[in-house]
Amino acid sequence: MSIALIAIIAAGVLGAVLGVIIGMVAKAFAVEVDERIEGVEERLPGANCGGCGFAGCADFAKAVVGERAKPGECPVAAPEDISNIAEYLGIVAEEKEKRVAVVRCSGDCANTVRSLYNGVCDCRSAVLVAGGAKGCDYGCLGFGSCADACPFGAIEIRDGLAVVHPELCVGCENCVAACPKDLILMVPAAVDVHVYCNSPEKGAVKRQVCRTACIGCRKCVKASGEEDHMLVDGFLIKTNYENPPQPDLVEASACPTSALRLGTKHAVGAYGGASK
Repeated sequence: MSIALIAIIAAGVLGAVLGVIIGMVAKAFAVEVDERIEGVEERLPGANCGGCGFAGCADFAKAVVGERAKPGECPVAAPEDISNIAEYLGIVAEEKEKRVAVVRCSGDCANTVRSLYNGVCDCRSAVLVAGGAKGCDYGCLGFGSCADACPFGAIEIRDGLAVVHPELCVGCENCVAACPKDLILMVPAAVDVHVYCNSPEKGAVKRQVCRTACIGCRKCVKASGEEDHMLVDGFLIKTNYENPPQPDLVEASACPTSALRLGTKHAVGAYGGASK
């Protein structure tokens, strides 16, 4: 028998033995995968936005099957998606309130004092290096870090100001983490009245750098009556999202700086600036 033939037979026997060993090891250490995980993942929108707090849709599906998360915790999933997942798993679907992002600033380039800025066009970098070009230390820098973080195109940078389009926002909260000024709130989508200002400074100080800042005049508080629809926080008024006002409050209060706005109108650029 030739050496070549012996080598071929030896290699074949060795390969067969190794194959048997590998098969036995694989079977001994095999991890059983719940087929329901794939079923849940197929019923998710597949955005992989991370808004649920997990690495992606696959990780979230695994958590749902493992009862570490609920289907309604996916911010992108529509009510029908949640119902389909609950029906598939044989559990009760919980109703979820849609939440959208609100950038608490109305100071675009036309209404704010800005200095010359020739640095990196990224909000977080600008804050670390020079604070950006805006005169207000609490306002939107307008470099679009939040817009870049939004996988759904729900944030537009308009004249140096981040503007959320509520009809496109799914509440993934990526923008919240991207904003270095903590300007972005997640609020109930049903609420349309917002104060587009975040500065705690006195009214006179705010007006020196921004024409559309909330000056704390409390006209909206008085117009809302004693229902606590608007909350007073020093020199800043805030919407009470637990007891929100009706849309007609904006017109009734006649905010002198137009800081009090309807989100739907703000999104389409209906407010040009201060009324007085």
